[in-house]
Amino acid sequence: MKNSVWICSCRFYKRSTSIKSSLNSTNPYIYAMRYVLSFCLFLFVNFSLYSQSEQLAMNYFDQGEYEKALKTYQQLLKENPANPMFFEGVVSSYQQLENFEAAEKLLYDKLNNSANNPNVLIELGHNFELKGNESKANQFYEEALGAIEGRPNYAYSISRGFEKYNLLDFASKAYVRAMELNPEMNFNLQLARLYGEQGKTEEMFRNYLDLIDADPKFFPVANREFNRFISEDASSEANTIFRKLLLKKLQENPSLIYNEILSWLFVQQKQYDRAFIQEKAMYRRGDGGLQGIINLAIIARDNEDLETAKEIIGYVIEESPSGNIILQGNQLLLALKLETAKPEEYEDLDAEFQQLLSQFGYSLNTLSLQIDYASFLAFKRNRNEEAVQLLKDLSEKANSDFDKASVKMTLADILVLEEKFNEALIYYSQVQKLVKNDEISQNARFKVAKTSYYKGDFEWAKNQLDVLKSSTSQLISNDAMELSLLIEDNSIEDSTQAALKQYARADLLAFQQKDSEAVIVLDSVLTRHKGEKIEDEALLKQAKLHEKLADYKKAEANYLQIIELYNEDILADNANFFLAELYANYLNEPEKAKDYYEQIIFNFADSIYFVDARKSFRTLRGDQIE
Repeated sequence: MKNSVWICSCRFYKRSTSIKSSLNSTNPYIYAMRYVLSFCLFLFVNFSLYSQSEQLAMNYFDQGEYEKALKTYQQLLKENPANPMFFEGVVSSYQQLENFEAAEKLLYDKLNNSANNPNVLIELGHNFELKGNESKANQFYEEALGAIEGRPNYAYSISRGFEKYNLLDFASKAYVRAMELNPEMNFNLQLARLYGEQGKTEEMFRNYLDLIDADPKFFPVANREFNRFISEDASSEANTIFRKLLLKKLQENPSLIYNEILSWLFVQQKQYDRAFIQEKAMYRRGDGGLQGIINLAIIARDNEDLETAKEIIGYVIEESPSGNIILQGNQLLLALKLETAKPEEYEDLDAEFQQLLSQFGYSLNTLSLQIDYASFLAFKRNRNEEAVQLLKDLSEKANSDFDKASVKMTLADILVLEEKFNEALIYYSQVQKLVKNDEISQNARFKVAKTSYYKGDFEWAKNQLDVLKSSTSQLISNDAMELSLLIEDNSIEDSTQAALKQYARADLLAFQQKDSEAVIVLDSVLTRHKGEKIEDEALLKQAKLHEKLADYKKAEANYLQIIELYNEDILADNANFFLAELYANYLNEPEKAKDYYEQIIFNFADSIYFVDARKSFRTLRGDQIE
């Protein structure tokens, strides 16, 4: 290779000399610049040829052509003996060719010329391991570890050398010994990662908590790792270990950071009442406000733990000195009451809305509350005109595009309720223009598709839904995918889309909260289109409506029919899980519930209901879940 570089360089020199002569310049500055440029180009050509040869050697190695890789690496090493990459390439090529003696000789030569470099000792150990000589390999590994005794700062390099060959026990020992010899060294982060890879869960958590001990700001970094091991299942080994370590830490050092981590853990386990205890402890001992507790109430509500959510909001209202938080708390409390309220309770809730609006005023400060009240009037009280007028007045007051979009979105929903589809579509389109880059815009687009679906314009609806499949909002993306699939599946075999039109009508009635009427329409779908693709969708939707109407035996019959006829299809896990929940929570048949939870555990391991099913099954079985 040197000869080729020299020839190339000579040719370039002759050409540059010729150019110099032709220019016939006498300016010494120009002459110097030409010399510098010539030298730089010489170096560039030299470097390029080396780079090409190195890439060629790597390609040979990656493609399994080890003889060619060996020859190329040997040439490179001959020309640049100090380059560790070329040395490693030669050794690895020998090892792939199972010429361990040649690799061993090279490594011993390297060792003798580098004053017992610990990483060469690791390489020698690995070579003996490849030969099947485990005891000799371990002897060299231990010798490499021994280098830390005199030089603790070697630990990182030695540990990385062990990691290269997945010798994680040795790698972790290197860090531990270095920290013992020099307590100022901190390899807890590296150790935590290694322990995680080894499945040493307790040691991993302990090291991360030691890091947080030293600097609480490290919690967000560690939290990303916690998420890899912590699940919703409070009885899992990782969750149990982590909880015990945290409680012990809290006893030894009652720092707020441990309350915060415990609260996070209980939220992951959907134990919001326990998370509330930790949040209260932080609030009483810290200088922070109540927003964290309000956020917990919202999480509890979103996960249908309404009783805990109400308890949390009641605490916020009692504790808060801020009018805005009291308003926010009362509004959330009203929303929680509405989720479980019966029609006979609507009059009292109406009075609560009016009392709150009277207290805080019909201003932009209560815009969100007024929107909630308008929805309540339309969807619960059938006072549509009053609701529309309230929203139109509010729209004129709104200043920001986001506030205008929020008002128009609710107004459009009420127009769909009244089946004024074209007018609703105009408002949804306005929302998209007002807040183009916000999630509310994507939600408006989904509602455009849903409204088109309600009115029977399935082709346009599907076009909109297919665009939304790539939505940044996972919820919108999933809803769009499901509705698009429903339209597609029920348009292929039936060009008239008769079953789909009936199903969409039932869907609209459910949106209008006319549940009994929706059930009747779905009865018609199931009678006229028995055995068609729409059947399992109709059975599932009708079952959920039966549950809402407290007609649990009919819901049970629907779920059983789906399991009998469609237990290999996409809705099978839904039916099994919902039936188990029905037996556990409403029909008081725990043994049957266990059977259907087991179906999820053993037959639908990839179901979104898997974790909840396993947790509920263990509870019914009597397992101790802390």
